[in-house]
Amino acid sequence: MPNRLKDSASPYLLQHKDNPVDWWQWEPAAFEEARRSGRPVLLSIGYAACHWCHVMAHESFEDDATAAVMNELFVNIKVDREERPEVDQIYMSALQQLGVQGGWPMTMFLDAEAAPFWGGTYFPKEARYGQPAFTDVLKTMANAYASGDPRIGNNRVAILERLRQKARPAGRVTIGVNELDDVAGRVLGIMDPEHGGLQGSPKFPNTPFLELLWRAYERTGRESFRNAALHALDGMSEGGIYDHIGGGYSRYSVDERWLVPHFEKMLYDNAQLLPLLALAFNETHEPLFRTRAEETVAWLEREMIVEGGAFAASLDADSEGHEGRYYVWTLKQVLEALGAEDAEFFARHYDIAPFGNWEGVSIPNRLKEVERSGAEELRLAMLRDKLLEVRSKRVPPGRDDKVLADWNGLMIGALAEAGTRLDRPEWVELGARAFRFIAESMVKDGRLGHSWREGRLVFPGLSSDYAAMIAAALALYQATGEGDYLARAREWSDALERHHASEDGGYYLTADDAEGLILRPHATADDAVTNPNALIARNLIRLATFTGEDAYRERADRLFDGLLPRAQPSLYSHAGLLNALDTRLRGPEIVIVGEEGLAASSLLEAARQLPRLDVAIQRVGDLATLPDDHPARAKVQSHAGVVAFVCAGGVCSLPVTEANRLAEAVAVINGRG
Repeated sequence: MPNRLKDSASPYLLQHKDNPVDWWQWEPAAFEEARRSGRPVLLSIGYAACHWCHVMAHESFEDDATAAVMNELFVNIKVDREERPEVDQIYMSALQQLGVQGGWPMTMFLDAEAAPFWGGTYFPKEARYGQPAFTDVLKTMANAYASGDPRIGNNRVAILERLRQKARPAGRVTIGVNELDDVAGRVLGIMDPEHGGLQGSPKFPNTPFLELLWRAYERTGRESFRNAALHALDGMSEGGIYDHIGGGYSRYSVDERWLVPHFEKMLYDNAQLLPLLALAFNETHEPLFRTRAEETVAWLEREMIVEGGAFAASLDADSEGHEGRYYVWTLKQVLEALGAEDAEFFARHYDIAPFGNWEGVSIPNRLKEVERSGAEELRLAMLRDKLLEVRSKRVPPGRDDKVLADWNGLMIGALAEAGTRLDRPEWVELGARAFRFIAESMVKDGRLGHSWREGRLVFPGLSSDYAAMIAAALALYQATGEGDYLARAREWSDALERHHASEDGGYYLTADDAEGLILRPHATADDAVTNPNALIARNLIRLATFTGEDAYRERADRLFDGLLPRAQPSLYSHAGLLNALDTRLRGPEIVIVGEEGLAASSLLEAARQLPRLDVAIQRVGDLATLPDDHPARAKVQSHAGVVAFVCAGGVCSLPVTEANRLAEAVAVINGRG
């Protein structure tokens, strides 16, 4: 019989509804049962696309004997980390306090008040490679809990105290441009000069680091910073981590060459890479970056759109019980699909080897340098389309079709920015459609929810939802000029302030009226995505620019004052916050003033295609719409016609009337002219 998870909206939890384990969802009733029965809680956290989560499920959670031990000794709770990231954040931090390397599946042992006392990640069914068998772990933890082992209490107290200490900043720290350049220089020193990205393996896209390097290039003009970011984008775009047949990037590469991916595809990875691809194309005009952006959006439209126009969370790594089976090829399969001549041609360009390049099969990649003419690229594109058609008949990987406000917000903003940079207005509309769904279906009383599936909303939302959706609203406002987006950004910013603001100037992940947690998570370091506090800081700075209200900028300053002391001991893990600080210190604003016409359109187009991060662009038809104290007002009054001004730090450039002079004006205002 199905267990309690049958009533869940989460695809991940539904994967476990037929387990013999007596699973509970994360809810007060589960802890009431733990108190009533005197049993500890076993908390298992994972997500739908997680390969090792599937392995542990098959080995242990689907095994009757293991499930019997779990049911006898524990109250078992299963959590989808994407649906309840606040729960995941608390216990991942606790696991790390125990000195255990974090990861998923996460297995934590809690008392009846939800306080953690021990944990780990994947445990095998049978003891091997120095890891104890899962049932041995279960019996040991249950016995220690039942016997009142003092180590249980000591661990619990020590973990909770460390978690609380992490939430208390100690003093004030000053970080400026020199410190930002120093951190960027140290990051540059650990980049892989051969393959791109950070040295070693596994290799993650790590977009906050790439952005950190790019910003250092903007500040200093040192091309080594830019080139390191471009080298990483090039490596992952030619490697097997990129799906050359269907588009889109996998989560990470298990090797140092970007060849062998962990085949799951996450919405957030592709959302964070898409704007960088567009930026890289604006800088270099290298077709590779534009092509990868176009192919990634094509994948998004083909495989990730769900009801109402929003985007699904992820695609699984596995299909038919094997990781990557959907994506890999044998030479025989390529021959059958393309015929001998075309197969030989395709195999040469995409490394399809007779005995494979990974575990007897081939992962298509273009890591080998092969000269290709325009005609050959066109031929390869036609062959990829044929292989995509063949692949579409395979059993596809599972899709987690829940709609997450934060991940959707990242993708909506990415579509608005990349669509504007690459002159693809249909991408902006694709993002606008997803935005409309979330604004209509995932909002209650002006507040965002976090997750939606089949008409059920997980509410209230998290600060990550507000951070990403406010950023999406501001990106759409800049792309379209429609004031409703700006109004929505202000409304959500107010709700965020009311329900998530913390005493130290930052923002708690959970709302003040959220229930069922032992404390309110307040992490500041980046995870797989940029930390929400960093995104919020950037939003506040842009709101100050677009509205002319200094209160937003002052609020951002309070955030930096409170959180930089926490970031200082581990600046590498706070790249997102450092990037936001860079926006605060020198983020340029371009104001284009004057009547509609060819001159204004030319300046606007040039502004949108500047290879600069966080440029705020305002198109002002009437000078009166600028704030009274805006530094451009006095200058524009003495100049007739359509003009542009580049402003930063309360100072504006001389008027610019020629589109090809905008880049020069930006360099001057940033101190590089």
